[in-house]
Amino acid sequence: QVQLVESGGGLVQDGGSLRLSCAASGTIGRLNPMGWYRQAPGKQRELVAAIFSGGYNNYGDFVKGRFTISRDNAKNTVYLQMNSLKPEDTAVYYCHARQIGPSGGTLDAWGQGTLVTVSS
Repeated sequence: QVQLVESGGGLVQDGGSLRLSCAASGTIGRLNPMGWYRQAPGKQRELVAAIFSGGYNNYGDFVKGRFTISRDNAKNTVYLQMNSLKPEDTAVYYCHARQIGPSGGTLDAWGQGTLVTVSS
């Protein structure tokens, strides 16, 4: 099974930037898509961004061009560049990957989460 380890969270001021990384290890196989979700206190987990192997990217409506997702397949790593951060972006950010098995079955993997705090 694949393991996902996030890094790059922390405290940043309103308008600042952060770059999150998520490295996949273990029995990786085929991962499609890879992406990021977030969960703020008292709220449901929501999609931030996902990147598909065909080159298609999907972003949450709240991103509005501020975030960019990218992927280094050689390193099995997905990145999330976050610019123009706002206090409402404060949340735990989780890496996600959908592992596709040889027979086409899928298994969702999650990282442990990394906290992003944006101060006003």
